[in-house]
Amino acid sequence: MAATRSLKGLVALVTGGASGLGRATVERFIRNGSSVLICDLPTSSGDGIAKSLGESCVFAPTDVSSEADVKMALEIVKSKFKKLDVVVNCAGISVAFKLYNFLKETCHKLSDIEKVTKVNTVGTFNVNRLAVELMAENPPNEDGQRGVLINTSGSSAFDGFIGQSAYSSTAGSIVSMTLPMARDLAPQGIRCCTIAPGFMDTELMGTLPPEVINFISDTTPFPKRFGKPDEFAHLVQCIIENPMLNGEVIRLDGGSRFRL
Repeated sequence: MAATRSLKGLVALVTGGASGLGRATVERFIRNGSSVLICDLPTSSGDGIAKSLGESCVFAPTDVSSEADVKMALEIVKSKFKKLDVVVNCAGISVAFKLYNFLKETCHKLSDIEKVTKVNTVGTFNVNRLAVELMAENPPNEDGQRGVLINTSGSSAFDGFIGQSAYSSTAGSIVSMTLPMARDLAPQGIRCCTIAPGFMDTELMGTLPPEVINFISDTTPFPKRFGKPDEFAHLVQCIIENPMLNGEVIRLDGGSRFRL
């Protein structure tokens, strides 16, 4: 991995790269001279996005919780780009339901937490555990660095809203795996950090009612708005370029701390 502390010439694998935070990250990589493999579901727009970004971007249909799918994606990286410098885990899903709805006498479905855990927690762990084998083949730079893993959690790991028990548990598990992963991989010169974004202006947030958007914006200390996907991507770049960032979880939420 180059010691220039730049994205130019790097090869990145971005999960969830066909939309939202992942897509913004892919686009920033390409603008700055990186090569990228987009990993997203076969039903996503990943193939079209990759083609629109040129030969330095390719798409691999991937279920991040599938060992076979992730191994196939890594084979594509190795065949097409010959190396892997960075993994950015943006693939994730959410679910909102109270532990028990006493009005409807309905409890939270077990299948919901199983699904969100499989994608968010298991998927992040699965991608990282398989990707580091290829990453470790890189020649070390002057610091001994060979690669960087960047996970995505969420502010719900710390300030979960009503109905977010299942999702918050997965966000928290990603936070908790960050430091042990950094320690595991330190001898190979591979860093690991996690970004915990607050409310970001993605397609998913566009479905919120205006009064909810206004409430969240008003209660954000500064700036009083949702975060922009490219601000997330900018933080990804900062983590890659700063070798002293390791084993850390960085909140990207304008100082929001929700207490209900």
